[in-house]
Amino acid sequence: MKLPELADIQAAHSRIRPFIHWTPVMSSKQLNAIFGCELFFKCENFQKVGAFKFRGATNAVLSLTEEEKRRGVVTHSSGNHAAALALAARMNGVKANIVMPDNAPVVKKNAVAGYGAEITFCKPTLQAREEATRIIIAKMGATLVHPYDNYNVICGQGTAALELLSEKSDLEIVIAPVGGGGLMSGTSTCVKGIDNRIQVIGAEPVNADDAYKSFISGTIVPSVNPVTVADGLLTSLSELTFAIIRKNVDKIITAKEESIIECMLLVWERMKIVIEPSSATVLAIVKENPDLFRGKKIGLIISGGNVDFRKLPF
Repeated sequence: MKLPELADIQAAHSRIRPFIHWTPVMSSKQLNAIFGCELFFKCENFQKVGAFKFRGATNAVLSLTEEEKRRGVVTHSSGNHAAALALAARMNGVKANIVMPDNAPVVKKNAVAGYGAEITFCKPTLQAREEATRIIIAKMGATLVHPYDNYNVICGQGTAALELLSEKSDLEIVIAPVGGGGLMSGTSTCVKGIDNRIQVIGAEPVNADDAYKSFISGTIVPSVNPVTVADGLLTSLSELTFAIIRKNVDKIITAKEESIIECMLLVWERMKIVIEPSSATVLAIVKENPDLFRGKKIGLIISGGNVDFRKLPF
């Protein structure tokens, strides 16, 4: 299995640069005082489609052959990846087919439709999603762009850390959330490629701690019906993301639901930026482990800001 390297992430960045936002790195004196460390937030909530996912989707679309572009792309996703692939495909004249569970939030259905993708609805099970995707591939020859189990997607996700370290080269720790592991894989590959001394830490809800269990046990522990406010972190690792994480990540730390919600609210109130619960996990582990982070310079990848304002957890 070929694992991505720093050069792949640098190549991805030069490829996607004309299409993406170079997102700001923000800090807050108040939050630094509260947590006793220097925090630098890489704000992917300001990325197109409101999440880091646009980086990986764009790199995957731009890496297709002309023949593959002609046949289009397909994925199954109810969240940010669906919108990201729909927009990346539209910006490059490629047809996007998105399989979505019929119970996906209306706001997400509308976003994907608004970006011009062809949506196929299915029952809300992984089996139904994969079956519908297989049918589209068989019928149209579309290329599957998996949300995280995809080399080019992972390289694209790593470009957020590349930008972060180009602005803040003296960080001691970089923290990113872990769901399926695409962002964590790209981030850790980039950070370790630039400076092996920087610690890379994954943040995960304790209620969806499959990556933590996998990391500790050395074998993939699947995620089974997790219930957490961090709805972007429900998926299990793939063989590819697990291999990268085992190689490059120093540790994975879990956070309680109360801490995630509290940190989300704290960022909204003090920094005036909208982050989704999955993003708040990175700050939640700092809150729960003060001795580990006190006095350190820490980069936090804020993964996205797509929140249903009608269903806030606070």
